[in-house]
Amino acid sequence: MPLAFDLPFEALQTYQGTNPRPDDFDEYWAKALAELAGVDAEVELVPAEFTVPFARTEHLYFTGTGGARVHAKVVRPLTTDGPAPAVLMFHGYGGESPKWTDLLGYAARGFTIAALDVREQVGYVDNLPRGSAFNLKHHVVDGLDAGPEHLLYRHVFLDTRRLFDIVSDFEEVDPDRVATTGWSQGGGLSLVAAALAPQVKLAATVFPFLCDYQRAWEMSLEKAPYDEITTWFKKRDPQHLREREVFTRLGYVDVQHLAARIQGRVEMFVGLEDKTCPPSTQFAAYNRITAPKNLHIYPDFGHDDLPGAMDRIYTLIGEGL
Repeated sequence: MPLAFDLPFEALQTYQGTNPRPDDFDEYWAKALAELAGVDAEVELVPAEFTVPFARTEHLYFTGTGGARVHAKVVRPLTTDGPAPAVLMFHGYGGESPKWTDLLGYAARGFTIAALDVREQVGYVDNLPRGSAFNLKHHVVDGLDAGPEHLLYRHVFLDTRRLFDIVSDFEEVDPDRVATTGWSQGGGLSLVAAALAPQVKLAATVFPFLCDYQRAWEMSLEKAPYDEITTWFKKRDPQHLREREVFTRLGYVDVQHLAARIQGRVEMFVGLEDKTCPPSTQFAAYNRITAPKNLHIYPDFGHDDLPGAMDRIYTLIGEGL
């Protein structure tokens, strides 16, 4: 499987990443989770205008770290034979939660499904004052100047854990039968949720973003979204005097450094021609996972629709929970 722009496939299988891991990484995340636990979630469930006869469709609002009100779509089957599985779904960079109709397949299977709208990227808007402001760029480096505790993705990562806690507490959900899934940013967040909530039984991730920032930058592909790092250097540190400090700070929110915490099974889908999230960055995370795991390789595909992947994930989650 030759790669014209990245490491040979044999090297990918043993690649251990480039971006440095901060010395106090574990303490950082212990402190972050403790901070989250001290924030009242203020959970609110509001019936959606979109309805179906076999499930409840609701808007979920909760408070995360930093005081943000975060939104997710929730679909719950009307009846289950005792506590049943749940799926947490995460969307791509700059996107929004899927359409209601895209969530119904899991509800038809008797599963609860919750799809997060990532704070500050959200395309979802309602007519209530819930803080619907959004920004479509520079989330990777957002908060970098202010310090590790201010990184936007620190808050987003914690939102995935809060969503797990809320959904797991639903009466109809079995907390030991929860899966996560998503593509690109959503793929990265599906791994993050499984790392910060080790009870997650299965993570189905497609070409995960948010992995091995320094490797992506060193490849100089000048392609969004990792080009944000180059832009930051041009604007903030044109001589790269702080380069080591910058990548170490980004290491706090690098999925590869959280991957070893995952205890549930991981199914990862990778396109070997992916120039948006280069394969080596994805393998940096995959190779650190010690839990049961499987790769699904698409040699000729990039950051594209991977044929059959969506159906395969639906089947894997259905059989795995």
